[in-house]
Amino acid sequence: MAVVKMKKFLIASHQSDAAVLLESLQGEGICQLLNSDQAMVTKEFPELTVSAKRPKEIEDLLGRLLKCISFLKNYAKPAAGLGSALAPLREIDRKTYDEIVSDEKFNESVEEVLSVGLGIENTLSKIENLNGSLAQLQLWKALQTPVEEISELENSTCLAGLLPSQKFEEIRGGLDEFDTAVELVAEADGKTACLIVCLNANLNEVQKLLRSVDFEAANFDAMHGTPAELIADYNKKLGEANEQLQNQLETAKYLSENLGRFEILYDHYNNLLTREQTRTQSAATEKVIVFEGWVKKHDYKRLEKIVAGFSASNLNGVTVGEDEQPPIEIENNAAVKPFETITRLHGMPNVGDVDPTAFLAPFFALFFGICLTDAAYGIIIMAFSWWLIKKFQGDKKAFWMLLICSIFTVVAGALTGGWFGDAFQSLIPQSSPAYGAINGVREKIMLFDPMKEPMTFFVISIGLGYVQIMFALFIGLFNNIIRKDYATAVFNFLVWIIFLNSLAVFGWSKYAQMPTVATIVGWLAVLGAVLIFLFTERKSGMAARFGSGFFSLFSTVFYFGDILSYVRLMALGMVTAGLGMAVNILVKLLMDIPYVGFILGALLFVGGHLLNLALSVLSSFVHSLRLQFVEFFPKFFTGGGEEFKPLALCNKYFLMKEKKAASE
Repeated sequence: MAVVKMKKFLIASHQSDAAVLLESLQGEGICQLLNSDQAMVTKEFPELTVSAKRPKEIEDLLGRLLKCISFLKNYAKPAAGLGSALAPLREIDRKTYDEIVSDEKFNESVEEVLSVGLGIENTLSKIENLNGSLAQLQLWKALQTPVEEISELENSTCLAGLLPSQKFEEIRGGLDEFDTAVELVAEADGKTACLIVCLNANLNEVQKLLRSVDFEAANFDAMHGTPAELIADYNKKLGEANEQLQNQLETAKYLSENLGRFEILYDHYNNLLTREQTRTQSAATEKVIVFEGWVKKHDYKRLEKIVAGFSASNLNGVTVGEDEQPPIEIENNAAVKPFETITRLHGMPNVGDVDPTAFLAPFFALFFGICLTDAAYGIIIMAFSWWLIKKFQGDKKAFWMLLICSIFTVVAGALTGGWFGDAFQSLIPQSSPAYGAINGVREKIMLFDPMKEPMTFFVISIGLGYVQIMFALFIGLFNNIIRKDYATAVFNFLVWIIFLNSLAVFGWSKYAQMPTVATIVGWLAVLGAVLIFLFTERKSGMAARFGSGFFSLFSTVFYFGDILSYVRLMALGMVTAGLGMAVNILVKLLMDIPYVGFILGALLFVGGHLLNLALSVLSSFVHSLRLQFVEFFPKFFTGGGEEFKPLALCNKYFLMKEKKAASE
């Protein structure tokens, strides 16, 4: 339940050992290696060189593998069901993995797939061009003249093209003024195919007139023969191209059976690329590479054991420099660990910060449950979360967190009487025995009804806000005591705790007419205000200290505003209940319809409450998150630490069975 202590190290490895050593380190995934810009060794020993050479061959191979995977996915049998989306990684054993990555002929397979892909692309382009040419030639099918002879005139020019049918006669009359002959070939779809023959002397005027009516010139370049002959030839070529495409598609479908092999190879070489990038970005001499990095202190023995397995490598611990900031990692017990999702979403603690995960966990789960306040919704979320945990591959912390929050939702819903809104009261006939039994149990469990006692809900929400704000100040107090920063502990936290609590008790004592208590806590509040005014800023001049003190006292308003923010717990809880009640009213109205009323009501009940559940879960998560990030964290948590990122295997497509068993 804390920020993990880090230890810095240096590994000196002979060039012959370095690649295999990195593979072992990556397999364990316990240490973060620094590049030359981050490492202190390159600053202390500038004579060390850094190749920074890109592993271009591996990058090119990964690019080709990615193209193969993208291509073969179009022809592979798609994975069926939601389960495949939740567990997309292919499980393989070590033997299968070794066989695939050691296959010396895989490059030939890559080139074969890329060749088939390029062939299909070219064939599709050819088919598209043939279809375009056929579409163009259809209107010219009746023309008996070979198309190459159209332009073979000496003193005149023949223009072949399409004119708008509604303007053809008008254009024909206009062309007569230039001693131009017009032959209509065919007409279809509002277009008229025609040949226009004019003297070369009149060509410019004729072209100008044709442009004014959107004349589309026909392109017969590289064509030989009559349109009918060309159509027959192109149809033949089109048939051959379609047959070729079919064969290529069958080949692609056959090759797609090897999609899994390509995905495994991609992951293998992607991990190799990471190792090579790490090696080439590390400081080195002609024969030795120096790896500088961080490891969790409790993992240092494991690191020693790994390096000891390489005779040409040596490990040494390093003293951390004054200006160095270690990367941050947090570790918590099983009950709190799921809520690390929230901390990581905000950002890692800074050096000297306390890990807030254990402190936010109960508040977040409680606030989530209060925002929903429906026991039936909580049971649905619980079942769904458990199913996701069983089916999902990878990090399941978010689903475990949702499961824990759903338990709080069930409790909060039962205590406020929420079961699908007011479904028990409104949909079960009150004259039936079932109503008395079910509603009797509901009322025995129920603590209060938010719809009838909103002020109770209001007081609970405000009270929880006050408790969490005070809790945050106490965390800051004890954290600074542990760090031996006693001035900050006293004047930035303890004084505020006394001051705010004195104000709260002063208000309560005035309301309860307890003058003695009011006098005592009133003087305590005054003392707290004076200390805040004088000692909030302790390192500046008198003017800056007074200015900072005045602003700090004014920020008391912000504390009250933060506490009032917790009213959103009540608001969201009542909105969830209100929407559920609205759905139940509509269901009851539908059930009065003869014959089909029960079916329509059941459909609306399921659909309406699922929609309310989805909206309420989203709102509950967002607003509970906001209360942690905006109201809770700023009181004691700085954040901004650099997350610990160890060199580790990163598989996008497959999961090693032995690794899975080890993690379980």
